[in-house]
Amino acid sequence: MSNTHYLFPLLFLVACASQSTPESEPVNPEEPGTTFLLGTYDDEGVHEPGIYRFTLEKDGTITDGSRVGEANNPSFIAYDSDRSHLVSVEQLNGEAGRVVSFSVEGDSLQPINRQTAGGEGPCHINVSEDGYVTVANYTAGSLELLQLNPDGRLSDPLDLQDHRQRGAEEPHAHSSYFINGDKEVLAVDLGTDEVWHYRIDGEPGDLIPADPPSVAMEDGAGPRHLSLHPNGEWIYVINELNSTVTQISRVGEELQVVDSWSTLPDDFTGESYCADIHTSSDGRFVYGSNRGHNSIVVFEVDQESGALTPLEYESVAGDWPRNFALSPEEDFLLVANQRSKNITTLSRSKETGMLDYVASTTAPIPVCILF
Repeated sequence: MSNTHYLFPLLFLVACASQSTPESEPVNPEEPGTTFLLGTYDDEGVHEPGIYRFTLEKDGTITDGSRVGEANNPSFIAYDSDRSHLVSVEQLNGEAGRVVSFSVEGDSLQPINRQTAGGEGPCHINVSEDGYVTVANYTAGSLELLQLNPDGRLSDPLDLQDHRQRGAEEPHAHSSYFINGDKEVLAVDLGTDEVWHYRIDGEPGDLIPADPPSVAMEDGAGPRHLSLHPNGEWIYVINELNSTVTQISRVGEELQVVDSWSTLPDDFTGESYCADIHTSSDGRFVYGSNRGHNSIVVFEVDQESGALTPLEYESVAGDWPRNFALSPEEDFLLVANQRSKNITTLSRSKETGMLDYVASTTAPIPVCILF
């Protein structure tokens, strides 16, 4: 049915509205946007290596894009508890990686000191409330523990857990997370198909294996990252190699696998590899990224059991969505598309959890988005 009979009244209203506002009337400036940092991979001859700062505007567009900190392949970054300092991994070709700390000074990052990451291929870093720092080394298959002092200086390494020495043949530690009031650490290992479980003990600190020391995913799953549900009892692990999310239940200090769900549509037949996972702060929705299918899967969480039901698979308007992040108000979801070198903004409904495309912005090889 034609809608032209609505057109003339609409034009009339628009005309009246435009005449009612004098041209000289000042326009109120928009509220300032929200800044975020971007960890990147080096791209020789294309962009300067380092950490970049962008601004997410109120309409979902992204502006700025200036380099604020110099580092080599700073693929993952994290703030300390009061956001006065930032830590980053540095991936170095053919040698042990490093960890670097920065002082956050306005819009710039000033380097403080560097320490060894404890092995090759550091790909993830995390900071606890009391300043413990964990570094996952993918190539070396190890987890390092350091301390971030109040002045922002990184201590010498406190402990190093080599998963090869724990009996693993080809470990690839990919990420680590603090749980239980930062008294325990979960290390996700893609090579061993396990989530390793440690507690921090002693002063200044040691990584003590739990009993049992790990919980196993399906053989060949390739666990990569995890997300903690706000209730503290459910943990969602995203598996890179078989494109699934596995729910783990925490019972006391023991971790138990509950179930797994595919991140891909039933009719998809191509190759795809999961990357990142996040849970909304209200615990109602879980999001995961699919590299290959190039989408964000949206799951609804059953509030009684923690089971996941897929709602949609939203295109990321780019190639190889690695990391992504919910904005502070959780009204947007930003995706770092590594291969297409762009950041995609998706609007998010807090009620339904669903996503919609808003905008895309060119960026230096984007790997990690940090609000």
